[in-house]
Amino acid sequence: MAHVNGIGGFFFESEDPALLGRWYAEHLGISPPPQSYDEPVWEQAAGPTVFAPFAREQGESSPVGAHGWGINLRVDDLDAIVDELRRAGIEVTVDPERYPIGRFAQLSDPEGNAVQLWEPSER
Repeated sequence: MAHVNGIGGFFFESEDPALLGRWYAEHLGISPPPQSYDEPVWEQAAGPTVFAPFAREQGESSPVGAHGWGINLRVDDLDAIVDELRRAGIEVTVDPERYPIGRFAQLSDPEGNAVQLWEPSER
């Protein structure tokens, strides 16, 4: 059976796409789409990716925000990125539990979209 081999893009609506793109670039290192086909695009590191629909009634444990979606971003050093985000005045909640698959933190972008940071455990 033919199947996909990765996510090629993540598209969502925004009240101010330019501002939100700059926020993701400045605080999370995700560069905005290039203005021409000759420019490089942001490339994610190879690694595990979970593609999971969630029931609508998950409550606070759900990584899905008020807009009906959430993104989980892998990080190498959760503590370092949380410190940087907090120094920039961004509220971040670190889950105190260490799971067998790693550690997590939650935040919202300037438009209230759910962003989860995940530091995978070493296997």
